[in-house]
Amino acid sequence: MAAIRRRGLLGLLAAAGGSACAGSALGRSATTSAGASDLTGVWTNAWYTKLERPKAFTTLVVTPAQAAAYETPRHAHQGELISEHDSVGQDESEFPDNGPGLARIRGEIRSSWITDPPDGRIPWTEAAKTRLYIHAQAPDRADNVEDREIDERCLVYASATAPLLNAHDTNLVQIVQTPGAVVLVSERLHQTRIIPIAQPGGPDPTEGALPGWVGVSVGRWEGATLVVETTRLRPGDTKLDDDIYLSDHAKVVERFTRTGPKEIGYRFEVTDPTLFTQTWRGEMVFRPAEGQMFEFACHEGNYSLPGILAAARAAERGAKGAGK
Repeated sequence: MAAIRRRGLLGLLAAAGGSACAGSALGRSATTSAGASDLTGVWTNAWYTKLERPKAFTTLVVTPAQAAAYETPRHAHQGELISEHDSVGQDESEFPDNGPGLARIRGEIRSSWITDPPDGRIPWTEAAKTRLYIHAQAPDRADNVEDREIDERCLVYASATAPLLNAHDTNLVQIVQTPGAVVLVSERLHQTRIIPIAQPGGPDPTEGALPGWVGVSVGRWEGATLVVETTRLRPGDTKLDDDIYLSDHAKVVERFTRTGPKEIGYRFEVTDPTLFTQTWRGEMVFRPAEGQMFEFACHEGNYSLPGILAAARAAERGAKGAGK
């Protein structure tokens, strides 16, 4: 199945033709002849708005004055504040990708993607918060490579999984659409989700697919909306970003609808009874990217991990020596 999917991906990307440029998301019909949304192009979900509601806001929809008060001090550094704990200048030297400001959805200024629960926060169970150190400092383990976080190991990132969340940087996604499949190619790590389109009464196109970092996805069209269901994530709890986890019990349902010549409406819901007290839901908008998607060469795992593990062993030897 994996080999078939890789060969299929090459054909799908070739069929995309010139869609690698940002202009491919502009000037196209919002729907295909069959009535489905035309999602083809390179898009971005870079906004100041993030998954959970920041402490600066108490409501999902904020006023222009509230938005200006939040955005203005962040404009100087592409949507972020310089951390008072950054003693080496890393924040100043980085180039965040946070878009023009807080997201506007149907004319409303949104403080978070999460729309339910009403507080805009992930509804963790108490057991999950304790086990996963949610909003707490987790131990810095370095006994082996698998102790390290998956983005440090260049494996997967939140902006490449279901749901598609925006991050500090690298928020582009290329969508390649054919009658039989839709492919989502993330800028970050070039993570690729090949989503076969199930046919009514047809076989399960995901039969035999193995669990993986981004799970197994299958799509269907409901009118102009592409509905994607993702299950079968790799066993255990997978950390996607700061305080964002999914387990192999998770189910994510995404809905993509072309809502205008320069916008894709995106809604999602996440269910995982081992982590959350309820299903949580969110809403986002994608807009056309301003440029092409270029290579994201992640080499932290190649260069840094040996040093991280060696430093941990050296610290252990030093602790033993001090105890003699």
